[in-house]
Amino acid sequence: MAKKAPAKKKEKEIVSQVKLVDKISKETEGITKKDITAVVNALMSVVVDSVRQGDEVRLVGFGTFKTAHRNARTGRNPQTGEPIKIKASDSFAFRSNIRF
Repeated sequence: MAKKAPAKKKEKEIVSQVKLVDKISKETEGITKKDITAVVNALMSVVVDSVRQGDEVRLVGFGTFKTAHRNARTGRNPQTGEPIKIKASDSFAFRSNIRF
């Protein structure tokens, strides 16, 4: 019996903001790409500004945007192996609640 050839994986598509607007415009009628772009920009701006102020943004059925704190710690220089101090920092975090 002949072996089946492994299925080719679909190459990942990178969806830029322009492609996102194009995809949304195909899903909606009567809304211009200019208006969709304005809404996408406003959404991103509100999310980033809210998280910067320390708030969480929860989109039910999608996920939560929030600030994640990392404590100060000791790391190692990968070239020399010497210990280095890494400062505490805050970063932007997203946690999905979509199940695949």
